[in-house]
Amino acid sequence: MKKIGILLSGRGSNFEAIARNVQAGKIPAEIAIVISNKEGAGGLAIAREMGIKALCIPSKGKEREAFEQELVAALREAQVDLVCLAGFMRVLTSYFIREFQGRILNIHPALLPSFAGVDAQKQALEYGAKFSGCTVHFVDEGVDTGAVVCQAAVPIQDEDTVETLAARILKEEHRIYTEAINLVLGDRIRVEGRRVILKK
Repeated sequence: MKKIGILLSGRGSNFEAIARNVQAGKIPAEIAIVISNKEGAGGLAIAREMGIKALCIPSKGKEREAFEQELVAALREAQVDLVCLAGFMRVLTSYFIREFQGRILNIHPALLPSFAGVDAQKQALEYGAKFSGCTVHFVDEGVDTGAVVCQAAVPIQDEDTVETLAARILKEEHRIYTEAINLVLGDRIRVEGRRVILKK
C-alpha cells in the first residue's frame, strides 16, 4: 500500500477531501502522516479525529533548512511515497525538493500559469478573467511553476466575489487532487519537459 504525507498550515479542506476519498476506497493508499507548521491548524484536529498520525513541527523562529530537515526526517520515518501540499503556506527550498524529487504535489486555485502566488481568486476577478479554476502540479524550485498534472476550469460570473469564486473552485480542487494522486501513485504518467503525458 502506497503512503501519502500531507503538509498543511490551516483548515485542511483539501486534506480532508483526500482523507475521505482514501476512506471510501477512491484512493488506494493510506495517509501515513499529516504535518503542520502551525499548532492551531484545523487540519491537525481533523486528522486526529480521523485517527491519522498528526504532528506539528513549528517553523517560527527556525532557519529554513533546519525546519525542513525536521520535516524530511518525519516524512522519511513515515516512509511516504508522495508528499501532498494542502494549504501549506511556505515555499520549499531546493533541499526539500531534492529529497522528494518528482514526488511532491501542490494544488493552486487558478489555471496556472495565470494568477500564480497568493490571492489567486482576487487576482482573477481584478483582471476581469472570464474563467479561473485550479491546478494540481508537481512542485519545483519556483512558486507555482512545476509541471501541470490536472486542471479544471471554473467560469467567473458577473456577480462573483472572492468568496463565491473560491467556494466554486474549491469543489473542483477536491475532485482533481484525488485524480492527480491516483495518476502519480498508479505510475500512469510520464513527464517530458514541462508536459505531463498519460502513459498508453
